[in-house]
Amino acid sequence: MADINSISNATSVYESINSANQSSSGSTTQSQEDSEMFMKLMIAQLKNQDPTSPADTADFMQQISNMSSVESINNLNTTMTEMSSALLTSQAALQASSMVGQTAFVKTDTAVLNTEGEIEGVLSLPDSASDVRVSIYDASGGVVDSWSMGSKTSGDHTFSWQVGDREKQSEYRVVVEATDTDGIYTTAESYIGHRVDSVTLGQNGIGMKVNTGAGSVSINDIKQIG
Repeated sequence: MADINSISNATSVYESINSANQSSSGSTTQSQEDSEMFMKLMIAQLKNQDPTSPADTADFMQQISNMSSVESINNLNTTMTEMSSALLTSQAALQASSMVGQTAFVKTDTAVLNTEGEIEGVLSLPDSASDVRVSIYDASGGVVDSWSMGSKTSGDHTFSWQVGDREKQSEYRVVVEATDTDGIYTTAESYIGHRVDSVTLGQNGIGMKVNTGAGSVSINDIKQIG
């Protein structure tokens, strides 16, 4: 079975893009508000100044210069934020393209055989279990195979199944069960390996979808890439 690698770094990129886009929107709005505030203050000052003692020209020009400097800084901040967002989007696209051809462990019970006639999976246990049982069903609901993995500690555990000499099905269903504190089997959280055929990026890299044999799934529904 192939080595399993976490995709937390990839996920953090998309979270960063979300934050960057939100910051960009906030910076643009703040810049517009600052400009409007300066204009309102200047117009109010002109309207309310004493005609017999008008504002000093040098002071007035200094105020205009200050307003121009602040607006330039705001514009620079907006430009830098947009550049940062663009870089994050490019990084997300590169990481997404690197997933194609790899095995994504998807939160689903649907399975198809890989090129080696094998089904790979990852099960996640919140607590230790005295026994874990894996069952493979065909498309008609019949049990193809079932076996015990024995006792398992809490955490993630890998498993695999070979079709061997059995008749190959176009699709299977995998059910993983673990014993609870009373020794009763209950369904455990499991992720089935599927080849990544392509990746679809949403607007600005947000809302990425991974297209696999299990269909199009959200990056949040993938446990690991291996």
